[in-house]
Amino acid sequence: MKDERHMESLFRFCDDIGPEQIVHIHVPPADLKAIVVVDNVACGPAIGGVRMATDVSVEECVRLARAMTFKNAAAGLAHGGGKSVIFADPHGDPKEKEGRMRAFARAIERLTSYIPGPDMGTNETCMAWVKDEIGRSVGLPREIGGIPLDDIGATGFGVAIAAEVAADFCDLQLEGARLAVQGFGAVGRFSARFLTDRGAILVGAADSKGTIHAPSGLDIDRLSELKTRGGSVVDYPGGEKLDRSAIVGVDCDIWIPAARPDVLHADNAASIKARLVLQGANIPATEEAEKILHERGVVSVPDFIANAGGVICAAVEYHEGTHTTAFDQIEEKIRFNTQAVLSAALDRGIQPRQAALDLAEERVRKAMKLRRF
Repeated sequence: MKDERHMESLFRFCDDIGPEQIVHIHVPPADLKAIVVVDNVACGPAIGGVRMATDVSVEECVRLARAMTFKNAAAGLAHGGGKSVIFADPHGDPKEKEGRMRAFARAIERLTSYIPGPDMGTNETCMAWVKDEIGRSVGLPREIGGIPLDDIGATGFGVAIAAEVAADFCDLQLEGARLAVQGFGAVGRFSARFLTDRGAILVGAADSKGTIHAPSGLDIDRLSELKTRGGSVVDYPGGEKLDRSAIVGVDCDIWIPAARPDVLHADNAASIKARLVLQGANIPATEEAEKILHERGVVSVPDFIANAGGVICAAVEYHEGTHTTAFDQIEEKIRFNTQAVLSAALDRGIQPRQAALDLAEERVRKAMKLRRF
C-alpha cells in the first residue's frame, strides 16, 4: 500500500512532456544509491546537476529535472532537462565520495542522453572524476579545459542580472537596497557579491547552522572567507545570531533563497518583508507560497529564469566556448527572459511563474513537434 501511494504521488509529476526515463542505481560495493531522471530531450541531450544529500528523493529529482527542462528551453539552449540525486553525505570521507562519484559515472555511461554537472553537494572535482570515467560532464576545472561555474559565480552573476531588470518592476533601486540571502553557498555567496558590487547592502545571511543579521551591513569578504574555510555564517564576528529559519523574516528589500526546495511555503511566505524575491535555488517556493507573494505585491523572479546562469555556462563549456562567451550569453539571455516574463505577467495580470512556464513550455512543445516521437 505504501508503494502504491508512492507511485501515485510520483505520477502527479508525469505528463506528455516527461519524464522520459527514471533510472534507479544501486552499486553495493561503492555504497552507491542514486536516481537519474531524464525529463525531456526534444531540444537536445539533457543537462542537469548531480545533487548529493542524505534526504533526497525520487519526487525531488523528478521536479528538479522538469525545472531543468524549462530552464534550458527558456535560455534557448540546445539541451533538454535532467537531474540526478545521490543518497550520501557530501561532507563524508573524501575517498568514499570519490568512489561513489566514479561508480555513479560508470553506471550512467550508456545513458548518453544525460550530461551531468555540479549541484548541491558536488563540485568541479566531482565532475572531473565523472569525465575521467566516461568522458562526459560539464562544470569542469580549468586545468582540464572547463569553465568552473561555481568558482566564477556564473549562477550568482545571472541572479544579479535578473535583479537589475526586476528592480524596475517593483520601484526599487539596487544602490542601497538591503539584501538577505538564504543559503550562503556558491549561488548565494556570488549573488550577494555581484549585487553588493552594484550597491546593495547585505544585511542577512543564513546557512544550515543559523542566520547572521546586521541592519548596518555585513562584510561579504569576511563572510566569504569563513565559508571558504568550512565555517558557518554564525561564526561571523559581530551581528545578531539567529535561528536558520529567521532569515525568512529579516527586514530587507531583496530576498534570495539559494538553498533547498520548498523553503518558502504557505506557513512562512507572509513573513517575507522584501519587495523582490530572486529564486537562486531550484524550486525554492511552493505554489501556495508564490500565490501569497503575488497577492502581496512581491515581485518573485522564478528559479529557471533567475538562476539559469550556471547551466548557460555549462552549455557554453560543453560546446567549447570561453569564460567571456559564457558571461556574455548569461547576461543577454537572462536580461531578455526576465524582461519578457515580468512584462507578460504585468500585461496579462498573472503570476511571473505562469508567464515563465508559458514561455518555456511553448519552446519545448515546438521542439517536440520536430522530433519523430
